[in-house]
Amino acid sequence: MGFLDKFKFSRLKESLAKTRESLMGKVHRLLVGKTKIDDELLDNLEEILIMGDVGVATTTTIIDSIRNRVKNERCENPEELDRLLRDEIQKLLVNGSMTGDDPFVLSPEHTPHVVMIVGVNGVGKTTTIGKLAYNYRTAGKKVVIAAADTFRAAANEQLEIWAQRAQVEIIRQLHGADPAAVAYDALMSAMSSKADIMIIDTAGRLHTKVNLMEELKKIKRVLQKLDSDAPHELLLVLDASTGQNAIQQAKQFTAAVGITGLVLTKLDGTAKGGVVLAISNELNIPVKFIGVGEKIDDLQPFDRKAFVDALFEKA
Repeated sequence: MGFLDKFKFSRLKESLAKTRESLMGKVHRLLVGKTKIDDELLDNLEEILIMGDVGVATTTTIIDSIRNRVKNERCENPEELDRLLRDEIQKLLVNGSMTGDDPFVLSPEHTPHVVMIVGVNGVGKTTTIGKLAYNYRTAGKKVVIAAADTFRAAANEQLEIWAQRAQVEIIRQLHGADPAAVAYDALMSAMSSKADIMIIDTAGRLHTKVNLMEELKKIKRVLQKLDSDAPHELLLVLDASTGQNAIQQAKQFTAAVGITGLVLTKLDGTAKGGVVLAISNELNIPVKFIGVGEKIDDLQPFDRKAFVDALFEKA
């Protein structure tokens, strides 16, 4: 089960309950009483996937592949559709943990390992940073948080609360300070204190005329004065409950600053978890972590097999 023990898998199953009903519940009801796989059945399956926020392009990819397999493998029994769909969904998911990569094992080439967190306001950036910090600290790493969202008055206060919960150091400056300067000073401090990892919070919206993406690019440039490869990871936080809108956000941030991985939050409160498939298929960016609840340990490394197992779990 990869990184997920039985307790964490149980939490994952719980968080996917609404998505599972929206997708697989409808698929299983579709198959009741059917005696063969025909065009009508596949058309109905296609409609379920699109309505389940898998997206038109991704759904088309899945259905076309299933049609070819039904023909080539001579599948006739509707019960085989469950297996075919499971196979095709698993193929779509981009996931480093399936190749044995542990997100908590950091490269010794860069100390500290710099992770820049981006995303629009309201997606759960602050809580994600707190939970990430807790995960890395629990894994034995020395963690520093850089509070570079200096435009939102409450951002630093919220982040400080999470830093206290995670029991990690936070470096912050006054409201309105230059975000790039905060990131630079924080990285200098993290280097001198021999921190293992530094996590940088950034603004999701600016109250000035400065373009958000330009501000994020500036932070990257300033960090590279101290480490030419920084940031080593650039994670985009997306709210799963926004469905297809999350894909548009991902495209915009990727084009501007080059996203290396995704964090999908609020899976536990939405039926739109099918967007994970659309994101993986359309963007080819790995989902690194998923949020499955409100507790500090409810941020899990994304495990493709565990996600598919939980999605297809029958009552």
